[in-house]
Amino acid sequence: MLDPQARALIDLMIERQVPPTHTLTPADARRLYRERRGYAQPAPPPLAEVRELAVPGPGGAIALRLYRPQALPARLPLLVFFHGGGWTIGDLDTHDVPCRQLALASGCAVLSADYRLGPEHRFPAAVDDCVAVTRWARAEAATLGIDAARIAVGGDSAGGNLAAVVAIAERDAGTPLAYQLLIYPATDMRALAPSHRTNGQGYMLTAESIAYYRGHYLSDEREWSDWRASPLLAPSHARLPPALVITAGFDPLHDEGRQYADALSAAGCRVQYVCFERQIHGFFAMSRIIDEAESAIALAGAALRRALAA
Repeated sequence: MLDPQARALIDLMIERQVPPTHTLTPADARRLYRERRGYAQPAPPPLAEVRELAVPGPGGAIALRLYRPQALPARLPLLVFFHGGGWTIGDLDTHDVPCRQLALASGCAVLSADYRLGPEHRFPAAVDDCVAVTRWARAEAATLGIDAARIAVGGDSAGGNLAAVVAIAERDAGTPLAYQLLIYPATDMRALAPSHRTNGQGYMLTAESIAYYRGHYLSDEREWSDWRASPLLAPSHARLPPALVITAGFDPLHDEGRQYADALSAAGCRVQYVCFERQIHGFFAMSRIIDEAESAIALAGAALRRALAA
C-alpha cells in the first residue's frame, strides 16, 4: 500500500495541475523545484556553523556549503553530499534542509556541492566536479576542522549515483573513502530493472521524466554503459566503502538500488539495505509532509555516526 501521506501529495499535485518535469525547460524545471521545496520541507534547523565556500573545479569555481553541528576547533567526520535532481535540476538551496538534518542526526560536518548540471554541462562534468570537491575536502581537512580519515560521500537519486561513482573513483585512485550513503540511487542508465515498468507512472518520478533527465545528462546511448554513469556496471565493486542503501517501494529506481546493494554485498563489502516499502521517490527531502522521511533521516544519521566514530 502506498503511504497515505505520499498519496495525498500526489493527489494535491494532480489537483493543482503541477506540470510534469519532462514538459518543462530545464530553467523552468529548476525554478519549480526550488519553489516546491518550501511546501515539503520544514524550517531550516539552526546549526553551530553554516559557511559558504568555493573550490576551483575543472570547469570553474564550484560553490559549496559547509554545515557543522559543532563549531571549530572540534575535528569532525565529514559527509560530502551531492544533491538529487536528475543531473539537471537542484542546487544548494533545494537540499539545504536535508543537509542540516543529516548534520544534526549524524554529528558529522556536511559539505554540499553545487556541481555542474546538464544540458549546459553534460557527462562527465558532474562526475569531475564531485571528484574534485571530495579531493579538495581531504586536502583541506585541517583548515576545515575535518578528520581526513573519516570522510564519507552521499546523496539522493542523481546525487546517490554520483556518490557511488566517486567512491569507485577514489578506490581506484588509492584514496578510499570511509562510507557511502546512497539514497534511492540511480545506478543503471539502461533502465532495464522491472521497477521501471511497475512504478514508471503515477508515483511522482515517471518514465518520461527519467528519459528527460538522462537526455539532458548523457549525449548518446553509448554513454549509458559507462560505469561513471552506471556504477552498477563497474568492472569491480570490491574494496568499496561500507554503505547504507535506502530505496522506496513505489520508486522506478527501487530495483536498481537493490541491485547495487546486492552487487556490493556480493563483492564482500559491508552493506545495510533498507527499503521504505510504502514510499515514493524523493520522500527523504519531504519531512514536513511525510513522517517516514524523519525515520529515514534518523536511520541515515545513526549509520553515519556509527561508521565514522573516532
